[in-house]
Amino acid sequence: MEMRAVYAQCLAEMMEKDHKVCVLDADLAKASGTRALYERFPKQMFDCGVAEQNMASIAAGLASYGFRPWIETFTPFATRRICDQIAISISYAGMNVKIVGTDPGVSAELNGGTHMSMEDVGVIRSIPGMVIFEPVDAVQLRAAMPALDAYHGPVYMRLFRKALPDVFGEDYKFDLFRADTLREGKDLSIFVTGFLTRDVVDAAEELKAEGIDCEVINVHTIKPIDRETVIASARKTGTVLTVENHNVIGGLHSAVCETLAQERIPVSAVGVQDRFGEVGKLPYLRQAMGLTKEDILAAARKAAALK
Repeated sequence: MEMRAVYAQCLAEMMEKDHKVCVLDADLAKASGTRALYERFPKQMFDCGVAEQNMASIAAGLASYGFRPWIETFTPFATRRICDQIAISISYAGMNVKIVGTDPGVSAELNGGTHMSMEDVGVIRSIPGMVIFEPVDAVQLRAAMPALDAYHGPVYMRLFRKALPDVFGEDYKFDLFRADTLREGKDLSIFVTGFLTRDVVDAAEELKAEGIDCEVINVHTIKPIDRETVIASARKTGTVLTVENHNVIGGLHSAVCETLAQERIPVSAVGVQDRFGEVGKLPYLRQAMGLTKEDILAAARKAAALK
């Protein structure tokens, strides 16, 4: 099932139970997968048009009256375009607003560089009080939605819209503020977020055959990062690799480096190397940005050698 379909199903379940859960979109309900919700919940759905700053301000106003608004649009418009509204109207004011940015990083594909936000996590990480979450598959997203709704405070979620291969089983137990150890190892810690997680798990299996035992940890919540898990794993293995669909500046790599700044442990990175995006399909973009499984394997081998 597409990630946006799971997202819409979870919203419908929450809206059915509580009329204070509402959704605001910037004329992108079809793209976000929530168009059908307009028929089921006409009083809880709001199309704000292509006016994202206004959408964020309306959401803050609704939250001040006890509603639990979710706002959704493409990733650059959910972060860069409404940065001041997030900082002042939402976070500074302590409003309980959930912000969903769809098609993060290279998943924007043919929409090109203008819609391909490589810096959204960095933008939002710099705002006090924000929580940043990125699901890796439908199982994790379904488990996370009620937890995000129950959390009182502003949250930014990066949402890959299309279907993703499963990483977790149906017995998965979600904790918003604890990273998930997918594979234990002793030679290299790989911290990964987002849709590249499946590739990292597969790469770790190949590296095992080469004698490199990787510990794979999915950091689904980038802010606040699970410092305890990051530090414990890094100390155990002695060397670290971060993998993300984001600029290496400001995102997961920066968060891990800040966490380990006093540990004297080398930290390498697979991520977008401080550049804008371009038009292309996902396989091409992953190759152009250095985000393929082969890139992960090569970086992991070099990182393990730094131990």
